[in-house]
Amino acid sequence: MLYNALALIVPLVIAVVFHEVSHGYVARLLGDPTAHERRRLSLNPLRHVDPVGTVLLPGGLALAGLPVFGWAKPVPVDARRLRNPRFGMMAVAAAGPLSNFVMAGIAAIALGFLLQPYGPLQQPGEVVDFVAKNLINFIAINIFLALFNLLPIPPFDGSHIVEGLLPRAAARHYAALRQYGLLAMILLLVVVPYIAPQWGIVDRLVGPPFDWVQAWYIKLTSLIAGN
Repeated sequence: MLYNALALIVPLVIAVVFHEVSHGYVARLLGDPTAHERRRLSLNPLRHVDPVGTVLLPGGLALAGLPVFGWAKPVPVDARRLRNPRFGMMAVAAAGPLSNFVMAGIAAIALGFLLQPYGPLQQPGEVVDFVAKNLINFIAINIFLALFNLLPIPPFDGSHIVEGLLPRAAARHYAALRQYGLLAMILLLVVVPYIAPQWGIVDRLVGPPFDWVQAWYIKLTSLIAGN
C-alpha cells in the first residue's frame, strides 16, 4: 500500500510543482517578477500547497467516493506588469501544460534507458522496479495535468489561452465567468458525472486525447529500450 502510494504521490508532487513554477518563470521572462518577489519560484512543495485545493477538497471527495480533483496554490501573475499583457497571459498559461509535456518526454526517455538492460523475460530488481513505476506514473500524471489544464473552463490554463484569442469585447465577457470557476468545476467534474456518468467531462474530453498522447510516449520508451 505504502509502496504504491509513494510511487504515485512523489510523481504527482513533482509534476504539480514544476507546472506552477513554469508559470512564474515565464511571467518573469515576459516582465512580471511578482512570483519571484513572493518567493514562489521555488521547488519546495510546501510553498505551493493550497489548504483547500490541495488538502481539504481532494480528501473530502476521496472519502465521499466522488471523482477527485484539486489544485495547487496558483503562482501570482500580475498582467499589468507584463510587457504585452494579452500575449503574456496566453504564454504564461501555456507554460504549465507545456512543462508537463516536456517532463513526460524526459520521463519516457529515462524509462527507456532504465529498461534497456532487461529483456521481455527479465525481471528488474526492487529498486529498478520502484523507479520504473514512478516514471510510468510520472508520464501519465504529466499528460493528464497538461490536457486537464487545457480545458477552456475558468480558471484553468486553457481559459486564459481562449481569452487571449477572443476579440477584446468577447474576452471581457469570458473573463467575467472566472468568478464562477469553482462552482463550474464542481458542477462539471463532480455533479454531472455523478448524475450522468456517460457525460463525464474527463472521460469524454480528456480520456481520448490522453490515450492517444500516452501511446506516443510509450512508443518513445520502447524505441529507446530496444523492445
